[in-house]
Amino acid sequence: MSDSVASLQIEGMTCASCVSRVEKALAKVPGVASATVNLATEKAKVELADRRLDVQSLIAAVQKAGYAAHEVGEEAPAAPHAAARRWPEALPVAAAALLSAPLMLPMLGLLFGRTWMLDGWLQLALATPVQFWLGARFYRAGWKALKAGSGNMDLLVALGTSAGYGLSVYLLYAHAGHGMPPHLYFEASAVVITLVLLGKWLETRAKRQTTEAIRALNALRPERARVRRNGIEQELALGQVEVGDLVVVRPGERIPVDGLVVEGTSDIDESLITGESLPVARQAGEPVTGGAVNGQGLLVVRTTAVGAESTLARIVRLVESAQAKKAPIQRLVDRVSGVFVPVVIGIALLTVLGWGFATGDWEAAILNAVAVLVIACPCALGLATPTAIMAGTGVAARHGVLIKDAEALEVAHSVKVVAFDKTGTLTEGRPELVALEAVDGDHAALLRASAAIQSGSEHPLARAVLARAQQSGLDLKRAGELRAVAGRGMAATVEGRALRLGSTRFMRELSVPLGTLEARASQLQAEGRTVSWLADLSGPPTLIGLLAFGDAPKATAAAAIAQLHAQGIRTALVTGDNRGSAEAVAKLLKIDTVRAEVLPEDKAAVVAQLRAEGQRVAMVGDGINDAPALAAADVGIAMSSGTDVAMHAAGITLMRGDPALVSDAIDISRRTYAKIRQNLFWAFVYNVVGIPLAAFGLLSPVIAGAAMAFSSVSVVSNALLLRRWKGGAR
Repeated sequence: MSDSVASLQIEGMTCASCVSRVEKALAKVPGVASATVNLATEKAKVELADRRLDVQSLIAAVQKAGYAAHEVGEEAPAAPHAAARRWPEALPVAAAALLSAPLMLPMLGLLFGRTWMLDGWLQLALATPVQFWLGARFYRAGWKALKAGSGNMDLLVALGTSAGYGLSVYLLYAHAGHGMPPHLYFEASAVVITLVLLGKWLETRAKRQTTEAIRALNALRPERARVRRNGIEQELALGQVEVGDLVVVRPGERIPVDGLVVEGTSDIDESLITGESLPVARQAGEPVTGGAVNGQGLLVVRTTAVGAESTLARIVRLVESAQAKKAPIQRLVDRVSGVFVPVVIGIALLTVLGWGFATGDWEAAILNAVAVLVIACPCALGLATPTAIMAGTGVAARHGVLIKDAEALEVAHSVKVVAFDKTGTLTEGRPELVALEAVDGDHAALLRASAAIQSGSEHPLARAVLARAQQSGLDLKRAGELRAVAGRGMAATVEGRALRLGSTRFMRELSVPLGTLEARASQLQAEGRTVSWLADLSGPPTLIGLLAFGDAPKATAAAAIAQLHAQGIRTALVTGDNRGSAEAVAKLLKIDTVRAEVLPEDKAAVVAQLRAEGQRVAMVGDGINDAPALAAADVGIAMSSGTDVAMHAAGITLMRGDPALVSDAIDISRRTYAKIRQNLFWAFVYNVVGIPLAAFGLLSPVIAGAAMAFSSVSVVSNALLLRRWKGGAR
C-alpha cells in the first residue's frame, strides 16, 4: 500500500449494484477519503485521508459487505469451492441446459397436439439440481441485495423461480397417490435459470476481454534493461533502473525506458506509440519512448522516466480507467427491478390476505398469490436484452463485425460522431512511391539507381522503391560498398558512381545543391509526402533527383465516409501523423474535422472534447497509440489488421479491416437496440397486464405459466428477426 492510495482486488462482484455496495462499505471506514471501484478490472482504488490506516481494515469492510478482497500484488487466498472454479466456465450452463431440455418436452408436444408429460417425480429430480445447485449463485446474490436493502435481477430470478418450483413441489405432494397431478412448473424455473446463466457467462467473457488490453500493453515493456554504470554494462531488472541511468539499446531491441539519446544515431519505429507510419531518425539530444523498437544503430539513452511515470504506464492507466463502463440498458433494468421486486411481493401478500379474509379459502388465496409470482417471474425481462444482443452479435459476425461486449452494441446506435485514426485505418499503413523527379528527366535511371541502393534493405521506404522497380520491369545493377548511414540514409557504389540516398538533412551535410527541385520537395512535403534524395558524389556533389512517398487511402475508405454521412453521422480524423498528410487524406475522403500531430494521451482528450459537446463518439483505430482513445470513446472500433492491444481495448473489431464496416456496425446496433426496446416493452406489458389478472383470481397458475412461457417465446422470436439483416458494406 502506498502512502495515500490503496489498491484492492475485489472478488464476487456481478453488477453495478455490487460496485455501489463495495464503494459504500469502503467509504464508511474511518480514514478513507474516497473509494472508486472498477468493475472491468475488479479493482478498488482507495484514497486515504489517514496514512496510518491498515489495509486489513479495508479488506475487512469489503468482506463484511459480502465480497472477498486482497491487496493488489498479493496472492489471492484460497477460496471455497476453488476446485469447482477450475472447471470450464461453460460447464454450469451446459449442465443446466442438459437437465432442462427434457422438461421442455411437454411444451414442445403441445405445439404438435401431443401430450408428452414426464412423471412428476422425474421432473422434480431434473429441476432440483438446476434450482439449488446451478442456481445457487442467484440466491447468494439476491441475499446480498436484500441485506443491502435493494433489489436486482438476481433477486427476481431467485424469487420467481422459487415460486414456480415451490408451487410444483406442493402440487406434486398434494396429489401424490391421487392419479396424474395437475400441471407442474418445474420447466419454467429450470429454463429461466439456464438462460440467465448463459447471459452471465457471456457477460463474464466480455469483462475478461476488457482486461486483456492492459495485459497486452504491459507485455510491451521489456523485463530487463542493459544499464551502463561507472563504465560497466550490466543487465538489470526493469524495476532496478533509475532516472538518470544510461541504458544501452542494441539494434532491433525494444527500448525499455523513456529517455534522451546521448550516444548514437538510429531510425526508431514508434508506430505503436505515436501512430507515425514511418520510422523516425533519432540522434543525440532527441527523445525516445519506451516500447518503441530500435532500428539499425546502437543507442545510449539517459533515462528520464521509469515505472508509473513512463509513457506506456500512462497509456495503461488511461485504458484501465476508461474501461469501467456499464451497459445503460442493464442499468435501467436493474433500477426497475429494484422497484419491481418489493411491488410484486407486496401484491402477492395483498392477494393472500385479501382472498383469505374475503372468502376463507386460504388454499385458493395461496394459489392466486403464487400465480402473481409466477406471472411476475422475470423470464421475458431477463431474456429481453441478452437474446437481442446474441442475435445482433451473431449476424454481425457473419458480416465481418465482431462485437465483443454488450455495451458497445447497446451504445453504438446513438453514435453521432465517428473519429478515425489515419495510418492503417483509413490508409493502407504502408508507404508507396508516389512521385519521381529526375533532374535530367530520366525517371527510369533514377528509379534503377535508387532500387540498386535499396536492394537487401528491409526499411519500409526501400520496399516501396523495390516494389515500383519490379512493377516497371527494371533490370537492377549490383551495388557495391553498401552501407547504412544511421538516421541519414544509404551509401553505395553503383556502376562506378558513389551514390547517396537519404533525407534532406543528409543532402545538406553532403553539400548537395538541391536546385529547382527544392520547391517541388516543399510542395510534396506540404501534401504530407516523405521526400528522399539521390545524389552522385563521384565528383562535385550533384543531385540526380528526388523520390516522394505516401500512404494511399484504402479502396473502401471514401465509401465508408459517404455511408456514415448518409446515416447522419459526422466524421473526424485524429492522427499522430503530420498535418499535411492528415489534411490531404481528409480532403480526399471528405472528412469533416481534422486533428493532426496528436499524441496518445491527447487522442483520448480529443475524444473527451467531442463527447463534451453532448454527442456519442465512436473511435476507430488499429494501433497501441489508439488504445486510450478506443477505451475513452463511447464505442471503440478496432481493425483486425492492427495490434492486439487495440482489439482488446475496443468493444467492436472489424474482421476484414474494412472501414466501410463501421457503418454496418452502427446499423446493426440501431436495429438491435430497437429489438431490445421492443422486447422490454412486451416483457413489461405481460407483467402489467398479467399481475392484476392473477391478483384478482382471473389467471390460474397454469395460465400464468403459459403466459410467462409465451412471453419468453415472443421476445426470442422477435430477436431472431435480426438474422435477416443484410450488411451494407461490400
